[in-house]
Amino acid sequence: MAQAPTVPRRGLLIILSSPSGAGKSTLARRLMAWDPSLSFSVSATTRPPRPGEVDGEHYHFLDEARFKSMVADGAMLEHAHVFGNFYGSPMAPVAEAIDAGRDVLFDIDWQGAQQIRNSALGRHTLSIFILPPSIPELKRRLETRGQDGPEVIAKRMQKSWDEISHWDGYDYVLVNDDLDASFERLKTIVTAERLRREQQPGLAGHVRRLHDEFLEEQA
Repeated sequence: MAQAPTVPRRGLLIILSSPSGAGKSTLARRLMAWDPSLSFSVSATTRPPRPGEVDGEHYHFLDEARFKSMVADGAMLEHAHVFGNFYGSPMAPVAEAIDAGRDVLFDIDWQGAQQIRNSALGRHTLSIFILPPSIPELKRRLETRGQDGPEVIAKRMQKSWDEISHWDGYDYVLVNDDLDASFERLKTIVTAERLRREQQPGLAGHVRRLHDEFLEEQA
């Protein structure tokens, strides 16, 4: 039996959002381990590098004038001003990856997700929101991971509802009540979205070839 030809596809901009503690970072790490071709989008920032940070690897470090110029030129997929510094996602490396058929993973909030959906690359976006099974469970996870003190946890909990309230702006929503089951659902979503017709620009050419072969068979 002849093997079916591989039809090239475009990459996806995979957005994962959630309140802190819902399991987004763990799911993102599992997703990248499942498919090593996935890469995280490297953000740009106007803050100075911290010890050990490498330009182009951890962040693209830009001065404020350059950053604002890129925003004005439409060269940022999304951007925000946080604690006195600007952060954003440069469009060029993401567009290059998408055209090469490589998926790019974004760990951003609902505002950044909305900006990307409205960008020139929005049609290639897959957005997924991760919900906790309950608010008490969300607080328990924040407390047991041991990364933050009570004051920081209280602030994260206060912010959580604002983030959760935007759940209906996403393509898919997963309730992370069981990490393994949620990861299996996440893989299913990514696999299916990669096969969307608009993600496979080579399909039209393949169908034309089938048409030509059909005509040859009829001759």
